Amino acid sequence: MASNLETLVTVFGGSGFLGRNVVRALCRRDYRVRVAVRRPELAGFLQPSGKVGQVHTVQANLRYPTSVEAAMRDSDVAINLVGILAESGAQSFDAVQAKGAETVAKAAAATGARMVHVSAIGADAESPSRYARAKAAGEAAVTAAVPSATIFRPSVMFGPEDQFTNRFAALARMSPVLPLIGGSTRMQPVYVGDVATAIADAVDGKAKAGATYELGGPEVLTMREIIEAILAIADRKPALIPLPFSLARFKANFLQFAPGAFKLTPDQVTLLARDNVVSDTAKAAGLTLEGLGISADSLEAIAPQYLWRFRAAGQFQRKSA
Repeated sequence: MASNLETLVTVFGGSGFLGRNVVRALCRRDYRVRVAVRRPELAGFLQPSGKVGQVHTVQANLRYPTSVEAAMRDSDVAINLVGILAESGAQSFDAVQAKGAETVAKAAAATGARMVHVSAIGADAESPSRYARAKAAGEAAVTAAVPSATIFRPSVMFGPEDQFTNRFAALARMSPVLPLIGGSTRMQPVYVGDVATAIADAVDGKAKAGATYELGGPEVLTMREIIEAILAIADRKPALIPLPFSLARFKANFLQFAPGAFKLTPDQVTLLARDNVVSDTAKAAGLTLEGLGISADSLEAIAPQYLWRFRAAGQFQRKSA
């Protein structure tokens, strides 16, 4: 039987939050991994993910097809993880998540490589969100170029280096008050390690070709419940002030230029108005983590392992009076 070391997997966006977890999962299964990123000189931290010579970084920018084609040379599998949460300059939703996905898919088709594409729950060509419309356009482009491609749509992901749980914990450490936007919006937070396992399973050939999977965690929670859970783990007690969507959009017009954890764009507010959970259709078809035989980890089980750093007493929680 052929060894996985004979299989070259090119991971576009391999240095990002999901990417580094995917690279580790592939290395554990002995695949050769080529990581295609815009700044390979900043991706050296991925080398210890595998054995000596198992991980190799190359330069590629999805806005430049020739660089993508070069990164795909001799590859057996292409994984596209590239996505952005906010636009900046030439890095627009359309350029990265629609046209960029198409560029990777066409390069994979030209090479004869299999493809795994990561989109997002909520991808919808009719959505009022430009992010969601671009995700839907990317899915359509990938399917057109590589009909056998497997597409994964995760819900909001959490993990040690996320921009979700860490963001709210950081804000709670800095402010006695937190605005609550979309408090009743339902989400299904999914552990990034479980998503990475699903992607590695697809590379193994365990996922259905040409299928779209929706990946969510074991619990459906409202936005309020998620933030309350984060605050409890971080041992912080700011007041949660519900913010109407109209006021949140107005504030986002200014906060979209803010740095770090304070950044909030009007499009992100639009996304918060819609539930982000696995559909009944995906459940019925077995196109879920459970359908792949993966037992999903909960926010409560994983988040305390890294959010403790936001506690005033470090790894220890303050004792109640």
